[in-house]
Amino acid sequence: EELHISQPSSAYDFGQIINAVNTNKDKAACADLLAVTDPKRLPVLLSNKLEGEIFLIFIQSLEYYIVGKDPGLVYQHLFYLSKAERFKVVLALLSKNEKEQVQQLFDILSENQNNHYSLEDLESLKKIYEL
Repeated sequence: EELHISQPSSAYDFGQIINAVNTNKDKAACADLLAVTDPKRLPVLLSNKLEGEIFLIFIQSLEYYIVGKDPGLVYQHLFYLSKAERFKVVLALLSKNEKEQVQQLFDILSENQNNHYSLEDLESLKKIYEL
């Protein structure tokens, strides 16, 4: 069944949508959610709910659906995702393969660099992601 994504009004709403997205492994719906969510609100919306599975579906959705259209939005999401509670914990638990997926997204961002971020910004962010 297809998920209908609207802008989440609260952390609870966001959590419900994320759970549905994660259950269905629906990367397209996740991309829709990230497209309508202000990246600045990510840390608040995620509160302490960030987990490895959710982190990975974010990374995959950004890579498959958004980076080609809007690399600036991807950069913003990665930046604010790094400010979320539990970010460091989730990062520490990623497998080598999962870290490579994150690296791949950063590689695409550096190839599609635009006026929303500089390569220096990207390098600083990569350090936060320990890549």
